[in-house]
Amino acid sequence: MYRTNAVITGVAGYVPDYILNNEELSRMVDTNDEWIMTRVGIRERHILTEEGLGTSYLARKATKALISKTGVDPDTIDALIVTTSTADYKFPSTASIVIGKLGLKNAMAFDFWAACCGFLYSLDVATSMIQSGRYKKIIVVGADKMSSIVDYTDRATCPLFGDGAGAVLVEATDEENVGLIDSHFRTDGSGLPFLHLKAGGSVCPASHFTVENRMHYLHQEGRTVYRFAVTTMSEDCDLIAKRNNLNESNIRFVVPHQANMRIIEAVAKRLNLSMEQVMVNIEHFGNTSAATIPLAIWENESKLKKGDNLILTAFGAGFVHGATYYKWGYDTKEQ
Repeated sequence: MYRTNAVITGVAGYVPDYILNNEELSRMVDTNDEWIMTRVGIRERHILTEEGLGTSYLARKATKALISKTGVDPDTIDALIVTTSTADYKFPSTASIVIGKLGLKNAMAFDFWAACCGFLYSLDVATSMIQSGRYKKIIVVGADKMSSIVDYTDRATCPLFGDGAGAVLVEATDEENVGLIDSHFRTDGSGLPFLHLKAGGSVCPASHFTVENRMHYLHQEGRTVYRFAVTTMSEDCDLIAKRNNLNESNIRFVVPHQANMRIIEAVAKRLNLSMEQVMVNIEHFGNTSAATIPLAIWENESKLKKGDNLILTAFGAGFVHGATYYKWGYDTKEQ
């Protein structure tokens, strides 16, 4: 029986101009380039420094670039999903701000919260919305201004994160063997103590005490998060590969969440892949949370051709984790 399918028809990205490299960071906190590169593989990260600009600005820049690049008529966009952990405000949604700035007058919009897994989860949701037959064109944006919640006196976490946004256009198609083929997602609620933002929510609203005790910054217990990430991302990718008869000979790329170079290498090893089969941009972007996967695809788009098999995988606070088998839907040229 025929079912409408959904496929990515374009990708774009945006990172701020200002680059915070390890040398400059070492003047802010007790660290150095060797320490950072050895442990996480990050040399520099882009930071949004202008006052009064938040995640919606990053998302808007990526979305505007996507619309220009694909030539899609903005009036034909049915929905815009922004996935982020650093929303501009508690409300309204960051997506509604992007809609307002760009004038997408015929689109619904909402934010999707799934931490660093947000892009994978949102892509799956957008695919299902299109497969329902009620939507034809949806923009999915992964965007985070991680610098807004990073404590630059904490040497364990401040080298890890950067700011950026990646956007994809997802459209209905008559082709069956392209687009999102299979997904495996799980949530382990035991992750709360190990990765969270302590204050600012309804459990612990902002107060003089929370500000004075620096409770509005990201808290991460690195060793626990690392172990969980290595295990789940590797197992999720292995499950997706076996379920779909994928192996080192027919996987074009794995696109992992860019959290730690050692985690990325462990995922590649589990699938018996060379690092040439892995999209990596962590060295110059750092961890941009929900933006890492679309930014990696954006940077490597010219290497892709129609029919390429991709495995996308991520983990994040919650703990949330998963993997997606995606078959690329169009040919691109080397730029």
